[in-house]
Amino acid sequence: MTMDDARAVSVSPASALEPAAALFHSFGDPSRLVILQHLQLGEHRVVDLVAHLGLSQSTVSKHLACLKDAGIVNVRPEGRASVYSLAHPEVLVEVFAAAEKLLSLTGAEVALCPVHGAETIGRAD
Repeated sequence: MTMDDARAVSVSPASALEPAAALFHSFGDPSRLVILQHLQLGEHRVVDLVAHLGLSQSTVSKHLACLKDAGIVNVRPEGRASVYSLAHPEVLVEVFAAAEKLLSLTGAEVALCPVHGAETIGRAD
């Protein structure tokens, strides 16, 4: 048995899916989704996103930090401001299209789910 085989045996299926779970968690907040949709229009500073989306500066900054940590958005300095953009815009379009397709097939079930449905949307975790 090689070292790679030993590592493969010791990693549980759930552990192997942790990066995917973390990625999906990044998409798990409506505010992050609206930020991502807005960034599809192009680069924005935090102040621009606050003005366009009606969210507080702290909320926008917190969500952008999450998306940046997940590798979904990029940030670059511009003077004293930070400018955010999508890291992989073409792939994000595909993800949103796939999500819309899946929602058209399962939307009612998702909305009624007692753990993740309408009852929990907007609730602070």
